[in-house]
Amino acid sequence: MRISAGTLKGKKIGTRKLFTAGSGTVELRPTSAKVREALFDILRSDITGASFLDLYAGSGAVGFEALSRGAGKTCFVENDQQRTRAIQELIRKADLGNTAAAYQDPVMGFLDRADRSIMVFDLIFADPPYASAEINDVLSFIDNSRLLQEGGSVIIEHASKKPLDASGLTTLRLIKSYRYGDTMLTRYRKVI
Repeated sequence: MRISAGTLKGKKIGTRKLFTAGSGTVELRPTSAKVREALFDILRSDITGASFLDLYAGSGAVGFEALSRGAGKTCFVENDQQRTRAIQELIRKADLGNTAAAYQDPVMGFLDRADRSIMVFDLIFADPPYASAEINDVLSFIDNSRLLQEGGSVIIEHASKKPLDASGLTTLRLIKSYRYGDTMLTRYRKVI
């Protein structure tokens, strides 16, 4: 896997084997280069200088792509210890320690601690396992927290055949869903 654009363009961020060997969790399903390209076309006017949160980071490809395309800071959240260590090593090798941090944590636990610590992000990307129902809890938590800057966006990558449940959201407004084969990107904006 390689970064497709920006200051880190062409930088190899690891192989699938690196992120699955010895891992006790589900197999990695990295965001494809085509979907990453589409994601950053959607975020083009918002990425420069943004604080970016990559939930269910996996390989870290999306977060590294955000940094490469001008994000000011990126936080990676990944529950798997081996994948988190690999992301931390890539941060160190690319000398991104001032602009990136990786946390080994379940997503809901990280969100709770981040909200209590008053961490605030401009952009939040979440790519949970497609079979997981946790994404509805994540959306609800973000909706009721201070994690997302007013006017900021949450983008969820999910299976196109499994729509998200946006009922009950009060501060997150659905902007648009974009379909790429079996993959859907759904964007919400924080409005108060």
